[in-house]
Amino acid sequence: MKKQNPKSGTGGLVYSTNPDFKPLEQEEEQAHVPASMQDVRVWLERKGGGKLLTVVKGCIGSPESLQALASKLKSACGVGGNAKDGDILIQGDQREKVVQLLLKYGYKAKKAGG
Repeated sequence: MKKQNPKSGTGGLVYSTNPDFKPLEQEEEQAHVPASMQDVRVWLERKGGGKLLTVVKGCIGSPESLQALASKLKSACGVGGNAKDGDILIQGDQREKVVQLLLKYGYKAKKAGG
């Protein structure tokens, strides 16, 4: 069975003799999923030096939409943070506030991880 690289737009094709061949363009951003259809989890993690970090996992959308949501959460909590690798990182233990904000924005949000 031939392995396919999901990032290549050629579908596993290595060479084509067709002079009009153009590789398929893949969508860079994921399909838009409404907030009410997204089931997100809010975790608490410890980073180096014992610092606490609130992590929102399970958000689906483009990097721009995740960054916009992260910006809303950061400003509402009055702390720093970032959107990285599909997760939203908020400084400190902000789980209660973040869950309430996500519910207000229409997400299905729950605390997770103990």
